Parts: sequence; C-alpha cells; structure tokens
Amino acid sequence: MKAKAIVFRGVRQIELCEVSLKSVSSTDVLVETYWSSISTGTEKMAYNGLIPSWPFIFPFIPGYETVGKIIQAGDHVNQSLIGKFAYVAGSFGYEGVNAAFGGASEYIVCPVESITLLDNIDNPENGIALPLGATALHIVDLAQVKNKKVLVLGQGAVGILATELAKLMGAKLVAATDPQKNRLKYSTADMRVNPETEDVSVALAGHEFDVLIDSTGIMSAIDTGLKFLKFRGVVLLGGYYQRINIDYSQAFQKELSFIAAKQWAKGDLERVKDLIANHKLNAERIFTHRHTVEDDISSAYMQAFNDPDCLKMILLWKTGTQHDGIT
Repeated sequence: MKAKAIVFRGVRQIELCEVSLKSVSSTDVLVETYWSSISTGTEKMAYNGLIPSWPFIFPFIPGYETVGKIIQAGDHVNQSLIGKFAYVAGSFGYEGVNAAFGGASEYIVCPVESITLLDNIDNPENGIALPLGATALHIVDLAQVKNKKVLVLGQGAVGILATELAKLMGAKLVAATDPQKNRLKYSTADMRVNPETEDVSVALAGHEFDVLIDSTGIMSAIDTGLKFLKFRGVVLLGGYYQRINIDYSQAFQKELSFIAAKQWAKGDLERVKDLIANHKLNAERIFTHRHTVEDDISSAYMQAFNDPDCLKMILLWKTGTQHDGIT
C-alpha cells in the first residue's frame, strides 16, 4: 500500500512524497491520519542534523504526535476498534525509509498496543496533546509539587501544560517566566513574568521556591532561576540537553537536587487522556497554528521551528477537520 508521508531527506531537507507501507499483520491496525503535529524539540534537532544516530538516520519519516481513525484491524485484533479515533505514537511500518518515529504519514500501520483510544474525548483532535501532556505530567509527578511553591521557566507547550498541571496537583503557588508576551498570555500561572520587560528579581521578590522546572533548555535561564530556589530546593530538567553548563556555586551553597525527566511514565498517556476528557486539562490552549499538509509543508516546519508565537502546529491531513474532529 502507498501513502503520502513527510520525509526528512537530509539535513534541512523536507518533502511530502509517496512511501510504501508494510502489510498489516495479525496484531496490527491500519490508521487513516486526520491530524499530526510538529515537535519543536526533537524534530528540530533532527532537522539540523544534531541527532546523527538511530532512529534519526536519513531518509526518515518524523512524527510521534498523530491522531487518526482505525480503518483496518489484523486477524488477532478486536474488530470493534474499526471506526474509532486513536492517538498513535508512531510506526516502523514502512519499506525503504526509516521511521523517527514515523507518525507523519497519510496512513499508518502499527501494532495495536501502540495506540491510545480516544473514544471518551469530545474532540479527538485533542489527542495530539497526549505526548506533551504526559511529558508535563511526568515532570510534575517527579517534582512532587503538592503544597509547594513552583517556578516554571519557559511557557512553550510543555511549560504551559506543566504550569496547569502543577496547579491541578496542588501546588501552593506557581510562577512562570517567558520572554514572549504571547506565550505568557496562554499561561495559567499565578504569577507571570517577562524577563525582557520586567526585572525578575523585583517581580519575584519575597518568594523562595521549593521547585524549579525548566522547559527552556537555556543554561542562562536556569542560572537565573536557581537564585530563587530555597535551601535544598529541587530542579527538574524538563527538556533535552546536549550539555549541562550551570553556575555550580549556587547548587553547592543551597545543596540543590537535580532530576532529569525522560518523556513519560507508563500510564501517563491514559491519565492525560482522562484529564482532557473530564475537562480538567485544557489541551487546546497550546494549538496555536494549523497548516494543511498539501500546502508547502516546509513552510509549516519553518514556522513551527522558528516562530516563538507558534506553540503547537497542527498538520491537517484531511480537509474539513480543523474544528469538528469528525468528517
């Protein structure tokens, strides 16, 4: 079977082209993609050739944020799944092209255990937020924020979700910083500080935070944030960092603890799905931009990678699916 897919051909080379799918095995499902999205962390690094290791070996199909409808199920799969929407973490079901993680395709063949059903969510498009929501939830879980004061650096998609989840999980106070005013506009933090227009020390005066969550990946931002941590505070590194380079004297003087968060834990995707379904987590707040796949796909990736106002770019694989979730 043939399908249109987004392929990274080489460093800074993106195109929409036809690829061949592997056959549907007895334990696979075939998913027709309605929406996918662009990762501004991992995929941006891969686009620039900064992850020269498996599975990011050119040419490859990116994508781990995909939602579609199940249209075929293998012989050993419950046939009642056909017609249901599901979140797909990706696929390795291609011939002649690598998958990293392979979700940016018109049709996807994947093992049934790799999908998350979305039948209890009002708008299945919101399933796009599951991986980032689960990442943010894992960060907040590790931080043990209940009854604590939390400072979140960066209000990109993960930072915004971590802020909302920290409040939901019982944080006493949540403050957030970001140099982009439009990002702060989407934030639910109790205190929102723009370091480009405000003196952070003045804005946060009188506060000592128990937890610092970083979602910027910027070492100078972390250095500044450490100043506001209390003695034996905790730093959650919520991004992916090629190297850590911080002012160690602050960590030494305050006996700070550092925790690295790796994606999400088992069960977190389902937990986030339930929070969205029960309207406790507003995932849609991060969906700031939309772009049809057929319309100059490179420009969509460039905007997602470079426009600070673009929190999450939704790629539309079928017309008429922008808002209603069903055609």
